[in-house]
Amino acid sequence: MAITLTGPDAVPSPPLSARLTPPQVWGIVLLTPYLLVFLAFVLYPVCYGLWLARQPASYVALYNDPIFARAAVNTLIFLVIGINIKMLIALFLSGFFAQQRPWIRWLSVIFILPWAVPSIPTILSVRFMLNPEWGMVNQLIFKFTGDDGPNWLNDPTVALAMAIGVHIWKSLPFWTLILLTGRLAISHDLYEASDVDGANWWQKFRFITWPSMQTLYITCTLLSMIWTLGDFNSVYLLTGGGPADLTHVLSTLGIRYLRLDQLSLAMASIVCAMPFVLPLVYFMMKRLSR
Repeated sequence: MAITLTGPDAVPSPPLSARLTPPQVWGIVLLTPYLLVFLAFVLYPVCYGLWLARQPASYVALYNDPIFARAAVNTLIFLVIGINIKMLIALFLSGFFAQQRPWIRWLSVIFILPWAVPSIPTILSVRFMLNPEWGMVNQLIFKFTGDDGPNWLNDPTVALAMAIGVHIWKSLPFWTLILLTGRLAISHDLYEASDVDGANWWQKFRFITWPSMQTLYITCTLLSMIWTLGDFNSVYLLTGGGPADLTHVLSTLGIRYLRLDQLSLAMASIVCAMPFVLPLVYFMMKRLSR
């Protein structure tokens, strides 16, 4: 049985600095700035936001605001339609860009530009193009048909559809590149063997490509949903939540309350998005830990 000395004969334990090896000390030194940045710019803002949204009256006022219900529905539509269409297109475009042809490389450079260029100039340029009076889209419609084009951003359904389209266009290159790396990791011997067996392109995709990329595809979809919940650029820069605040999503609804100097409602609307985020984070981390 171990005996612990507590009297004058007890041997003091060495200090922590003496028990650590030099690589461990340098590891702690180099990790400290990142830890401080995390505490200052991640943990503290999150805790402060939760503290601001602690009052039950804020959630009662949020529930009674009809714009909140519309924003929640718009968020679901944005996630279900936008992400599924985006990931399906990215899956098939990854097969297109996997071709070994010289002109594919030049086309891929052009394709990646919408994602590489910052959101403000790209999305605002789309907004100018959709202007009903002097936008390029309606100018072309009038030139070829002689009719005035529609007011793209004045109808809530059309405006939300345009925002979803801008989101797909802006983030599609990134997910295409991620899925392209998954395709390139598949052994070519499998495709050569399928050619010998006389398999067509659909059979190759069904029995070789999809089983090899299924885990990557699902993981990218979950991660895209998490990022999209916090993405306010596609809606805020294109429609500003209009017309009549009918195209807001939960991320832009918080900005609206901030502009109205309603900080507690802004934080409450963000907290209400957590039931969407936390299950996605759980499932994604569960898949990554396998």
